Amino acid sequence: MRLSIRHTSHYRFDEPVIHALQRLRLTPKTTQGQQILKWHMEYKNAAPELQYEDQHHNTVTLVAVTEGAQEVIVECSGTVETEDNAGVIGRHAGHLPLWSFLGQTRLTKPGPTVERLVGNLPQDDDAVTVLHNLSAAIRDTVEYKTGTTRVDTTGEEAATSGAGVCQDHSHIFIGAARHLGYPARYVSGYLMMNDRIEQEATHGWAEAFVEGLGWVGFDISNGISPDTRYVRVATGRDYRDAAPITGISFGTANEELQVDVAVEQQQVEQ
Repeated sequence: MRLSIRHTSHYRFDEPVIHALQRLRLTPKTTQGQQILKWHMEYKNAAPELQYEDQHHNTVTLVAVTEGAQEVIVECSGTVETEDNAGVIGRHAGHLPLWSFLGQTRLTKPGPTVERLVGNLPQDDDAVTVLHNLSAAIRDTVEYKTGTTRVDTTGEEAATSGAGVCQDHSHIFIGAARHLGYPARYVSGYLMMNDRIEQEATHGWAEAFVEGLGWVGFDISNGISPDTRYVRVATGRDYRDAAPITGISFGTANEELQVDVAVEQQQVEQ
């Protein structure tokens, strides 16, 4: 499937910026199951300073905000060709060893609620079945509900509250999978919804490493493995490693962010 993507991030500051740097992970990966046909980024009141590949093979663009600016706009657009591999990405690649994805982070570390969820899973010798059962159990017990968690909410906190969004579902899954002995990681990217072009935000899901298959994707919030509607942008040990935009700024009392994402299928001329 050929997908056309448009992603705009619009920052407004109530005071002029003295100094700000933004780290952008907004360039999709070229990997199994997807090919980047074109990708373009434009900036208002900001300029790219450096582009590099981080330890997770994410393309990172370092952007400096124009001094005195009170708004910044970052626009990304492009076309990505995807194919359905039933969520299987394959072998491990990257600068970090596979075992590093077994270690818990503050956002993924299980507590009593997640450990109890894992303990209630049906016994099975097939790794993929175990992981699908885990995904289903999270979806059944943690309602998808916006506005109930923050960007720094842990998986355990979301599981205990019984509500969260895709980031929270993924952190619960990652922590539980690691607890079971499976390397796991966070994925940020795009998802084309079948009933609309304009999306609420970027999407997040999880991947676990299964012997004989490699990395396998699980979209806990939607109860499926990623297909041709998904575009992988960045991966990491948790959301913080794969966040679309992170950075620091000085001279601003408050900031407001508006994100507009549109993903649609592009017709291919025969």
